[in-house]
Amino acid sequence: MSAKAFTSLSKAMALGLLRDRTAAFFMLVFPLMFLVLFGALFKNDATARAEIVQVGRVEVFDSLPRDAREALAEVLEIRRSDDRDEALEEVRAGDVDAVVWQEGDEVRLRYSAADRVRAGNARALVDSVVQQANIAATGQPPAYELTTRRVEDESLKAIQFLTPGLLGWAVAMGAVFGSAFTLVNWRKKRILRRLRLAPVSAGTVIAARVGVSVALALVQTAVFLGVASLPYYGLELSGDWWLAVPLVVCGTLAFMSIGLVVGARAKTEEAANGAAQVVILPMAFLSGAFFPLDVAPAWIQTVSGVFPLTYLNEAMQDVVSRGQSWGAALPVMGGLLLFAAVLTAVAARLFRWDDA
Repeated sequence: MSAKAFTSLSKAMALGLLRDRTAAFFMLVFPLMFLVLFGALFKNDATARAEIVQVGRVEVFDSLPRDAREALAEVLEIRRSDDRDEALEEVRAGDVDAVVWQEGDEVRLRYSAADRVRAGNARALVDSVVQQANIAATGQPPAYELTTRRVEDESLKAIQFLTPGLLGWAVAMGAVFGSAFTLVNWRKKRILRRLRLAPVSAGTVIAARVGVSVALALVQTAVFLGVASLPYYGLELSGDWWLAVPLVVCGTLAFMSIGLVVGARAKTEEAANGAAQVVILPMAFLSGAFFPLDVAPAWIQTVSGVFPLTYLNEAMQDVVSRGQSWGAALPVMGGLLLFAAVLTAVAARLFRWDDA
């Protein structure tokens, strides 16, 4: 392989990408916009306080010690009122979550079924207060005590989950679209035919395309991690976060192979774009790039196990945010390289130098 030919081809491919402003926008800027937007939206991931209206005296609330009342105020806002009908109308209108009052020993809570999340939150909080009051009235300590804590460090923020997933999606999109469009465009403009007749080996052309795609992916990685690490977003990198680099390289090769298959069959840029979208969009949403799949239906979680982006995203989260090391990265890197080898062989069988 000629170093001069490799350099010239790499430069031509890179300049072609930069001159195509639409392609550059969707490969470089568009994914970053999601990180900036989602990072800002979920910057404060604290649970919103429930708001209820207390009508008259409610013993379980009024008899709370000062420290217990202050702790409850962090999750429950209680507003007093003397007009029950007006308070009920506020619940129907969705202005407050619930209204509570007491008749004898019975605490009555009324909520709207229009918003099940808000209603469930209010019910759970009031029920907790009532149960604690019942325990206090018996004078006996509770038989069981529940202590809760999330498995991640208390300082872990939403940006820790968003950055690896969105970066994986950006790498996948750039690799698929870049390789597919290059192949279709060069075939359409007869550049491939001229390269076939020129003293340039196919290996040199492929190496140049791989080099440009990997360089683009590494630039995306640097920009994503740099932006997410700004104090405003507060990404905290784990000790072996640098393993994201070889993961990105292997992911780029895997998704380039998908683009080569698309580019080998598509005859126009429009066809290549449509086929790439059909591949990338479902994969992005079903791989946990935008939201976790823990609460998704079982069949969706099963389908997600087919996509290479799922494993890339999980491994990226492991090394960037969860403090894991080679044990999490190596199996995924091997799987991605095997995937790339298989699809590249398929693309080679489908490849043609021109449309004739």
